[in-house]
Amino acid sequence: MHHFSNNTMSFLRTAGHALNLAVSFIVFSILDILDIILCYVYKIIDYAIESEWKQCYCTAGKDAIIMPEAVGPKVLHVSCKKLQVEDVSDTLYERASVVMDMSRKPVEPTPATFKVSWAIAEMIRGKMDGQKPKERRIPCWSDCNCNVCNSWSGESAGSSTLYVHVEGPEDKSEIKENIVFIHGFISSSAFWTETVFPVLSETTRSSYRLFAVDLLGFGRSPKPADSLYTLREHMEMIEKSVIQKYKIKQFHIVAHSLGSVLALALAVKYPDAIKSLTLLSPPYFPVPKGEEAAASQYVMRQVAPRRVWPPIAFGASMACWYEHVSRTICLTICKHHRIWDFIFKTLTRNRMKTYLIEAFMCHTHNAAWHTLHNIICGSPTKMERYLDIVRDKLSCTVNVFHGEHDELVPVECSHAVGSKIPRACLKVYEKKDHITVIVGQERLFARELEEIWRNASSK
Repeated sequence: MHHFSNNTMSFLRTAGHALNLAVSFIVFSILDILDIILCYVYKIIDYAIESEWKQCYCTAGKDAIIMPEAVGPKVLHVSCKKLQVEDVSDTLYERASVVMDMSRKPVEPTPATFKVSWAIAEMIRGKMDGQKPKERRIPCWSDCNCNVCNSWSGESAGSSTLYVHVEGPEDKSEIKENIVFIHGFISSSAFWTETVFPVLSETTRSSYRLFAVDLLGFGRSPKPADSLYTLREHMEMIEKSVIQKYKIKQFHIVAHSLGSVLALALAVKYPDAIKSLTLLSPPYFPVPKGEEAAASQYVMRQVAPRRVWPPIAFGASMACWYEHVSRTICLTICKHHRIWDFIFKTLTRNRMKTYLIEAFMCHTHNAAWHTLHNIICGSPTKMERYLDIVRDKLSCTVNVFHGEHDELVPVECSHAVGSKIPRACLKVYEKKDHITVIVGQERLFARELEEIWRNASSK
């Protein structure tokens, strides 16, 4: 009987997997076509409303200036003082359709190219000709223009900084430690301020200064329409808004998901300043042999496997593979977030905390699209280097936490971090996922953090 039961379960799992593949093929084939249609629809609407044809990544390969380059896809960043070259992920402009992906052959190593989109090329020409590039209206018609989303726009571009929630002693002489919290993708500082901050001990709150940032493009922070949301841009804004503004010399970092990539980058840039590094659900996907030439493409398939089940994988796939479908989702949800927030609070009679939903809806398509690709998909080679440096050159304590049932970033990612950094302390929470690794066990996690900070400070 037991043998029969096992065979039945095995058959059902195989059948379920086959059904998932079949339905996924149909759904994502339709989405491939829909995204092409929406591309032309948005070009017409953008031109009708804003009087300009906006470039997208569908034609990046055709409209790019290509030059030989030694490493990785690059893009020119135009500033008032200089032209900078920085990394962008090739997944922005190279995403195979379902049919193409099924017939995909191993990618042969090819010389990397220097790609500059048509719009950026026009900006460069304007700079070279001594002309000012055309100012782009912020926000664009499909973005929300409410006080929360656009509160920063009154500031000049040079002085704008991230929104930072700060708690701690008013008397600076009483500050013993500085803690920087970095949230994950499509989230905000509320992920920390509504969970961990309220349950920290009185001793911690009276002697530790806590910083929770809204990353560039999210929450109450700036959401510039002409930003590429690269690692450099995210890093510079954190430095300007926290490290430089508050003149902190040493600090602890606590980061969730995508924020872990930025946390590692900060640790590498400020090796003598980091006292402890706490990573939750870090998106580290070691690239297997044979995939090195297309590492970012490999990571994109891990993060967004184009499957209709589980739902979180379906959502990630929609956001990652389809530029115009994801813009439509943002137009529906983010532009009208005040309406959705009102409906949710009305239906629940305001009995449920809505900070997760509010944070989920408070961004722009441009910010989400570029951050997802340039930070997560474009991170594999950077993550390898960062982890090596933390292991070999930094002496700070490293702690990694993960939910056993995390379907977005599998627990194997944290095990891989532990393999890279043997001194890292890894803890896997049973029956927890990507969000409940904190939400629902706030007090337990707060005690874990306080112990980490005390031990690091005593060293």
